[in-house]
Amino acid sequence: MDAIRVSKVERVACTKSGATSVGTVHLTAHHLIFRYDGGKEKEMWVPYPLVSLVNRLPQTLQGDSPLTFHTRTFETFTLTFGKDSEASDVFESVKELTVATSVTQLYAFFYTPNPPFPNKDGWILYSPREEFGRMGVGSRSKAWRFTDINKDYSFCPTYPARLVVPTKISDATLQYASKYRSKCRIPILSYLHWANYGSITRSSQPMVGITQNRSIQDEKLIEAIFQSHWSPETRTSNAPVYGATCTNLIIDARPTTNAVANTAKGAGTENMDNYKEGKKAYLGIDNIHIMRDSLAKIVEALREADTLSVSVNSDGSEGTVAVLDRQALRRSGWLRHISAILEGTLLITRNIHVNSSHVLIHCSDGWDRTAQLSSLSQLCLDPFYRTIKGFQILVEKDWLSFGHRFLDRCGHLSSEKFFVSPSENAGSNSGADAAQAFLASVQHRFASQHHIKETSPVFHQFLESVRQIQRQYPERFEFNERFLKQLYFHLYSCQFGTFMFNCERERRVGEGGGPAPWEQTVSVWDFFNSPSEMEQNLNPLYNSSLDDPTSRAPKADMGVLFPNPKDVRFWNELYGRTDEEMNGRTATSPSPVGGTELVGPMEGSLDDPAMQSFGTPSLTSSLSSPSRSPALRPSSVKPTSSRSASPAAPPRDLSASMPEVARPSPARQDSFSPFASTSSAFSLRTANPSSPSSSSQSSPIWARNKPPDFTGVKSVWGKLSSNASAAFSVVQDAYAGVAKDLRNTGGVEDDTPEKTAELRGRDTLSAWGEDRSSGTSKVNSSLSGLTIGNPWATTSSHPPTLLEENPWGPSSISSQTYAHSSDSSPPLDSSLPLDPTVATPISVSRRNTPSSTTLLAGEQPHPQSSRSPASQPSAKVPATPPTKSTDDIDPLGVGLL
Repeated sequence: MDAIRVSKVERVACTKSGATSVGTVHLTAHHLIFRYDGGKEKEMWVPYPLVSLVNRLPQTLQGDSPLTFHTRTFETFTLTFGKDSEASDVFESVKELTVATSVTQLYAFFYTPNPPFPNKDGWILYSPREEFGRMGVGSRSKAWRFTDINKDYSFCPTYPARLVVPTKISDATLQYASKYRSKCRIPILSYLHWANYGSITRSSQPMVGITQNRSIQDEKLIEAIFQSHWSPETRTSNAPVYGATCTNLIIDARPTTNAVANTAKGAGTENMDNYKEGKKAYLGIDNIHIMRDSLAKIVEALREADTLSVSVNSDGSEGTVAVLDRQALRRSGWLRHISAILEGTLLITRNIHVNSSHVLIHCSDGWDRTAQLSSLSQLCLDPFYRTIKGFQILVEKDWLSFGHRFLDRCGHLSSEKFFVSPSENAGSNSGADAAQAFLASVQHRFASQHHIKETSPVFHQFLESVRQIQRQYPERFEFNERFLKQLYFHLYSCQFGTFMFNCERERRVGEGGGPAPWEQTVSVWDFFNSPSEMEQNLNPLYNSSLDDPTSRAPKADMGVLFPNPKDVRFWNELYGRTDEEMNGRTATSPSPVGGTELVGPMEGSLDDPAMQSFGTPSLTSSLSSPSRSPALRPSSVKPTSSRSASPAAPPRDLSASMPEVARPSPARQDSFSPFASTSSAFSLRTANPSSPSSSSQSSPIWARNKPPDFTGVKSVWGKLSSNASAAFSVVQDAYAGVAKDLRNTGGVEDDTPEKTAELRGRDTLSAWGEDRSSGTSKVNSSLSGLTIGNPWATTSSHPPTLLEENPWGPSSISSQTYAHSSDSSPPLDSSLPLDPTVATPISVSRRNTPSSTTLLAGEQPHPQSSRSPASQPSAKVPATPPTKSTDDIDPLGVGLL
């Protein structure tokens, strides 16, 4: 190998976990091997793809040259060489062998097990016909069928060759529907529940765009999925089937802001006015970039702890010192992300098993968050997937077959960016050489940056979520914790060909007519199914009798698990730390930081915050629809959460650092609150008829029953921060009180936070010259075109008071004008010239509006204004002398700044 400058270096000091030993470094084509002198310890073999970062440090005062290696298994070791030339040769050799230009250069294409594995069926372990046949496709249910529309991967390159779709949907309909989904990833079956025919289907986002495109074929496809309780033979029956139309869900795993951003790019989310068979919910799970940054913060905290530990041991102190910053681990948000994934898993599991309904899952392209939610839900629903063989089939089906991008997300080809060394020309006097070296490094950095941005610990998060469920139910899994840890290791080792490609087509089809990769590499399941590995991965606590669906024991659950999303802890074994070091001594689980954004379920565009971000015709029709009950419109529309910010923005949850006494109540209401009163299965509340309705019922579920904080030594900075937070809370409460007094009209106190004019939709703003008391355009020529509703007027017919509403607020409908005619609408014409800096607001038609005031999205209707305008007495302004003009207080009508 030309890349290996030196194959063997003796008398090298290796420092790992605070201990230093002397040995020999061997460099092979695919491994870095360190052999300890005297054979005191086992050899250390490090596959090159496992190397995540190499730092070449400057020479020490003794003339030694150290190299620090960081691995993807969260291990750190330092090799110290006696000569700088040896360190340079090893550094350059490892870089050349780690940074690959093609996947065929990786170890899997050269690995041959010795002795051979007894089982060699790993590549054919998963058979779509056998697995879906086990679920009941074609036997228990005739509502689903196999299709070969993608047998040559021309229909969808990232989907498997064998798909399962509704029987009454033809292949021609699928061809048209594929144009409406990103990457042609249409909704297809992933799981059919063994108890009630409930299904899990998965897809990518719809190509809605700003123009609100729709596809009749896609709507019919989803309608057939949600009605798959009917078999084709009994389809003529119109009798209602439990679960067929009530609680079917479309799960959008993204935050609402991400859905809005994708709408601007031509994609987006479903308009539920076109999908009447179900409702939609947002889970608020962040994208791959947020997850990558979150794990990077954990890695940084671990590396700082290792550096501090080495310095402590070098001082001669003995004993274990907890140097890992647990607060830094919590600030990474990793547990919050895990909790959000488990929250969505719980919602899907309940809707399938308890509600006997269907769930369609998608995120953006349907191969990251969608795979996490789909596989975890099936793990909870079906005990078969909690066995060793069943778990392997689950990974093959929902991750490998459905096209998770393992090559891109794991970063198997690595990058020179991960090899850091001091400037080679630091002592050179040649400015031209230094400039040339700098230019080359910049060019290479820009060329390799795109590849690095695609990496993300998506499958890592899945394994850690499985570990959370396994820890909560230790007797329900056939495999133990070691099995998951070994699977994580071989995810990055590139010893097997299982996790080295982005889709099934890349594994099954060879390039240029050559042999396919699955024929040239060994499957990782052959390794796990070998007798030696099988024996070590068995869980001694496993009790299969607990999964008996016919059991009538007091705690029997029919084999379906409902994990607790708040019981999450760091997987300390994976990170090579103790549980006390990462999670603390207390038995309580750390509460996730920031909370999860769970919005929904919602039936139409009126309830959908992603749809309200654009002025769509469906929003206007929903506002004027008399069939839509006002009870379905509250706070699920616009939650206030730290997760609703843009992915690049820092977290704004200031209340997380406040003491419990001074912490303000969360502004966001429970998005499930409209459904709690109707005993809907969507509500995650625990019923307590003895407790009256209180603030605990209106607060989000993740904000209640918080476990106590960790016990530990408080620093002076925490005390100062608490005092400052308490002072900030007092000022904030005072400001809120003043603002509420200024907003209230008629002396009626309203706890609902008023939105400023900039946050309102244009359809709710008053038109130029529109009278707020009558809703008509009153243009008086004697007043030189000045009207009461004109916010720019210098004079008015009556002096405004503090009790008068904001001129930019929602206009109320006069009882005189609209009492006898429901078809009347305020005209838009006005003699006042238009302001060139302000766009003319568009008035919304108020036909068939059940309320006398146009409701903003997310606002509760006032109890006194819910009557019809004809039956409501005209409100009198109290005869109080005006204290100050609103023009002096708020001349622009944008609210207090």
